[in-house]
Amino acid sequence: MPKMKTNRAAYKRFGATATGKIRRNKAFARHILTTKTTKQKRGLRSKGIVDKTNVKAVRKLLPYLGA
Repeated sequence: MPKMKTNRAAYKRFGATATGKIRRNKAFARHILTTKTTKQKRGLRSKGIVDKTNVKAVRKLLPYLGA
């Protein structure tokens, strides 16, 4: 059986936490920032966790992601 390939686009966007959850960047942080409050923008800087409904799909793209 050949090795499975990692989806390179997904590899650049997702990472794993120490407990095995999948980390992601938050959306809406790239442009039209003048209309957003400082509090909103500060919240967008932090990482988010991938929702449980999408975890299976992301794990399929990243077969060698930890845990």
